[in-house]
Amino acid sequence: ILLANPGVSVAITGHTDERGTAEYNLALGQRRAAQVKRYLTSKGVPDSRLSTQSLGDSQPAVQGTDESAYQQNRRAEFQPSGGGALVRPRS
Repeated sequence: ILLANPGVSVAITGHTDERGTAEYNLALGQRRAAQVKRYLTSKGVPDSRLSTQSLGDSQPAVQGTDESAYQQNRRAEFQPSGGGALVRPRS
């Protein structure tokens, strides 16, 4: 989708579970977002269309202190912007 729509930019936000200090989780969330960005650039998406940030453990997807909750809170989220109507990628 990103390759077929060169006007679309994406903000990648890294999240973590609640374990660890606030500083550690912010750094971990940033590393997570940066890894996603590296993957997308390796697939041909220009670096200039991707930005990263970390929210650490400040915005959990689910509440809870079990492994299931921890797994769901370790994630990267995408916020696209620009581009207007999307073009379907060719198969």
